[in-house]
Amino acid sequence: MTEDELDRVFKALGDPTRRRIVDRLRERPDQSLFEICALSFAESGTALSRQAITQHLDTLEKAGIVRIRWSGRTKLHSLDPGPLRAAAELWLRKHLDGEDR
Repeated sequence: MTEDELDRVFKALGDPTRRRIVDRLRERPDQSLFEICALSFAESGTALSRQAITQHLDTLEKAGIVRIRWSGRTKLHSLDPGPLRAAAELWLRKHLDGEDR
């Protein structure tokens, strides 16, 4: 994992809305934009626009955390935990090497 990839992962996780989206996708993969928007409203009582959710999903996708697949005309989003693991391992190795654990 490069420094740029590491930065994208941590930037993506830096926003609480994106962390909630990651949590939802971990609990239930293959969600459409509509489902993510509906769950967001159901959990918080505050609606985020489809455009806002789309921008959050785009950031997560660019970081490699969210994978997209199409089912007909519906775009489905799922969590890919690989980049999260790689970023955490790299960060911990980089900052904890040589320390007593």
